[in-house]
Amino acid sequence: MLSDQKVRLIFGLKLKQLRHDRNLSLKELAEVCGISVSYLNEIEKGKKYPKSEKIVALAHALEVPYDEMVSLKLGKTLAPVNELLNSEILNELPLDVFGVNLENLVEIISNAPIKVSAFISTLISIARNYEMRVELFLHATLRSYQELHDNYFEELEEAAERFTTEFGLPVTHAPIPVERLKELLKGQYNYQIDEAQLGKYTELQDIRSVFVQKKSGNKLLLNLHLTEAQAAFQLAKEIGYNYLHLTERSNTQSWVRAETFEQVLNNFKASYFAGALFLNRTRIQQDFKNFIASETWSGAVLLQLIEQYNVSTDTFLYRLTSIAPRFLGLNELFFMRMSYDKTSEHFDVTKELHLPNLHNPHSNEINEHYCRRWVGVAILTELNKHSQNGNPPADLVVKAQRALYLSSGKEYFCISIARNPHATQSAISSVTIGFLINKDFMNKVRFWNDMNVPVVLVSATCERCKLNDCKERSAPPYVLEKQVRQSRMEARLKEVIAQTQ
Repeated sequence: MLSDQKVRLIFGLKLKQLRHDRNLSLKELAEVCGISVSYLNEIEKGKKYPKSEKIVALAHALEVPYDEMVSLKLGKTLAPVNELLNSEILNELPLDVFGVNLENLVEIISNAPIKVSAFISTLISIARNYEMRVELFLHATLRSYQELHDNYFEELEEAAERFTTEFGLPVTHAPIPVERLKELLKGQYNYQIDEAQLGKYTELQDIRSVFVQKKSGNKLLLNLHLTEAQAAFQLAKEIGYNYLHLTERSNTQSWVRAETFEQVLNNFKASYFAGALFLNRTRIQQDFKNFIASETWSGAVLLQLIEQYNVSTDTFLYRLTSIAPRFLGLNELFFMRMSYDKTSEHFDVTKELHLPNLHNPHSNEINEHYCRRWVGVAILTELNKHSQNGNPPADLVVKAQRALYLSSGKEYFCISIARNPHATQSAISSVTIGFLINKDFMNKVRFWNDMNVPVVLVSATCERCKLNDCKERSAPPYVLEKQVRQSRMEARLKEVIAQTQ
């Protein structure tokens, strides 16, 4: 069922289209039907819906039946707009987050209905062809929201610091004990914590926690196989939901299904709060500043730093995406989490962020093979081979790489860390943070040209790579070859036209 707002918008679009079809100005239509110009303008913008007698007057002036005026169907020209107004994507599109309201959007559409409708139709078609689920759209929208704010949110930073002060949590390098977090959830927010139930079901082995709301008090089902750092993060996140008064939420972490943008946004806010709780902004900026002041790159030193905070490598590197741009002037960066399924041998990007704009590498949803030279991919391959060869499982592997992109010539300093999962999981994952190597980076990161960090030529995907002697190639460069054939054809066509003139 359409909302009143969308009914007003459809009526306004229809009125404006009919008026233009009859070459009437607002003033001319106002004179014929006895309605003021300002009120007609409000109707066409979808801000007002006229009473029945005014609709009768409009129908008479425009020479259309009353039923056609009030019908929710739009003509062929505006059919894609009607589809958009009825789509799930628009229902979940958080326009207010970006300072846009639906009336503004529809007014833009109504000013050039044929061109904009064609554009909308194209977007809907692309979404269908690439099976773009609403959930993917919601997470992409969240990333855009984060990128607009440089992934730094002062109110969440301050909330974490207030909580630390109120409940006497450590502000030095001493980690927050898991038991203390459990005590806070139980005592302050009336939680029960169950670490046994999830382990009974193999289908739920990848779910980190499940929130169950009960009349007698909230219950948190916690995965028994989580590391201490992972368990602490889930508990801190649960505190974040309560302390920030975030009521619209998903029941699970990791995601099973996101139903609304509010759920996705609140999950992010609770996660950000947890990260700020463990990694105080003042402490981590100073610690990372000291780390990048060294002349020599050392993965071991980085792991020691992470261990001091007792957080996961994912949490630590992701936290840097908020701190490095804001406090250290390292503004051009990306974060990426890669997953490798050992049963299907498939690589997938499960989380990413780009500041301030899209960088390489980035995810693709068209089943192309990610470049195996990326450090985030190579480190997973190495970790998998290590365990396949009968070696004892490596707990953590850390590597650095200077990735030089063949297509753009841009170079990134990438730090990647991979960890073996718990025994019940079939996938392993890596997290990578990459900084664009520019003047700012070279001035602030002393080890950027350490000779022990390899410089590697990389591409986006194997299908688009022009390296002829790549030993890591997993697929032929058919997309690149198609582009080359197209360029040759266009060049030859220009030649033929020039010779014929």
